[in-house]
This record gives sequence, C-alpha cells and structure tokens, in this order.
Amino acid sequence: MTIVKSRPFRDKQGKILLEGRRLIADALKAGAVPQVFFFSRLEYIKELPVDKLKGVSLIKVKFEDIKDWSDLVAPQGIMGIFAKPDHVTMTYSETQLHHSLPLLLICDNLRDPGNLGTILRSAAGAGCSKVLLTKGCVDAWEPKVLRAGMGAHFQVPIVSNLEWETVPNYLSTDTRVYVADNCGLYAQAHVSDKASDRAWACDRRFLKFRKYEEEDLETGAGKVWLPELEVQSYDLDWTEAPAAVVIGGETHGVSLESLQLAKSTGGRRLLIPVVPGVDSLNSAMAASILLFEGKRQLRVRAEHASRDRSYQ
Repeated sequence: MTIVKSRPFRDKQGKILLEGRRLIADALKAGAVPQVFFFSRLEYIKELPVDKLKGVSLIKVKFEDIKDWSDLVAPQGIMGIFAKPDHVTMTYSETQLHHSLPLLLICDNLRDPGNLGTILRSAAGAGCSKVLLTKGCVDAWEPKVLRAGMGAHFQVPIVSNLEWETVPNYLSTDTRVYVADNCGLYAQAHVSDKASDRAWACDRRFLKFRKYEEEDLETGAGKVWLPELEVQSYDLDWTEAPAAVVIGGETHGVSLESLQLAKSTGGRRLLIPVVPGVDSLNSAMAASILLFEGKRQLRVRAEHASRDRSYQ
C-alpha cells in the first residue's frame, strides 16, 4: 500500500488508489478501469455494478488492515486500484457536459494538495471545460488531492504534467489567457495609476523572489523581458472570448511562461481587491472567486442575448 500511494508508482505503473464507496462509484460511472478491490465486507462489493467487476481481482481483508492502509478518519471498508484515468476516454455526465462553459483553468506550480483538490471541486462546480496542470504542480491523483476534490476528478477533464510550450495545444485558437493577480494592491500602493506601472511593481516582486540584484531592479533591468500586462478588476468583463484563468501557487506565484502566454493571447491580470494590509488570498479561494465570476458574466451575457432575440 505504501508503494501504491507513491507518485513514482502512479507515474511508472499508470495506476491510482481510490478509497471509499462514493469515490469508487463516481470513478466507475465515469469509465475508470478498476484492477483490484480490497474490501472488508462482501456487501461493499455487491453495491458496485456487476458489469464493471469483470476481470477485477477481489480481495477480502480484515477491516483492521483497511484502517492501517487508509488515509481517512473513518475508513469505509473498501479500496480500489484503478488504471490512471485518461481524460480522452472518460465519460462525463450529460448534466456536466450540458453546463460546460468556454472557461478553462490552468494551474501553475500549485503544490498544496488540499488547495488543488478544492480548486478542482470549484472548477467542476463552475462548469469549467477543462483543467490543465503544468509541471511543478502536485499530482492530481495523490490521495489528499482526491479527498479534497470530493469526486471532481471524474466530473471535469484534467490534463496533468504539461510543459508550458504544449499548453496552447489545449486551448481553442481564440482563447484569451488571464492571470490571477496576487500583488495588484501592492502595486497600486507603491506606484502611479498607470496599468503598466502597476504591472511593473508586480514584476519587481517577481524578480526579487528570483534573487535579481536590487540595483538591476532600480535601473529596470529585466523589464524588457517581462511581459507588460494590464491589470483589471476581476468583476469587469473578461469573458467576451473563451477564457483561460491561470492560478499560481501561494509560495512562488505565477510563472514567467504564464505571463508570456497571457500577453500573446491578449489577456490581462485579474485583480481581486482586498483590504490594504491583508496579504493575497489563498489560491483556492482566488480560483473559486474568479471561476464563479466568469460563470456569472457568461450567464448575464446569455440572458442579454436571449432577450435581444425575443425582441427581434
């Protein structure tokens, strides 16, 4: 079990561990392929669809063993080893597909499993069409991420371990990439109201984190290679074209590559204003606010379009 829970095992063997009746049922419904089930009571197996058990190894064990292996506070007596799901072959519910929006999430260097799981849950709830995870993110199939996701892994397509140069392959040609801005207030407090100046103040922190010399910052060195992105409030319209939102990790923030991609697609920084003196929001909270704001904007636009058609 220790080996099965490790990322090297998941990556090399292409297998994942799922625990609990609800999560296993969600996985089976979405078309995930089971290989082995460990269970403490026969009725737990009888609850599963019979047609999904063909060729699956069924191993009855003591509940004490399940407790030893489990990461849950209250183990449910069943665990399953599955082939790692592929978003291309998964079957997502008709309800989820019907509510899917031209809204995509890109996770950039997110390393906290609880945050990633919560973000995936919000992405599924908002109706994101897809979630992209770049290299450097925590593994989406880690047990802690699965727990926090509450089944979201089987409700929204997830593409993991992407190099930045391949990210555009997963975006439609007219997608604009927006970056969650976690230092806009810092910028506003230290420089003029010009959008480019606010962005540069943000980038000063970006450079300082990467240990550039202070004198280089004073002379503006690095300004030439850092993309200049306008800052706008998160509640101003940014969903007129298909949109992708980049959420960075709380320690490292967003990457240079994400800023470059936003610049090349005509995107901007999205600022969520907080009270001065309060640090940036938790990444999961910021993602939820932006995704549901995007959902609200798309709903309002659809309502306006519907009214316009009714008047014609």
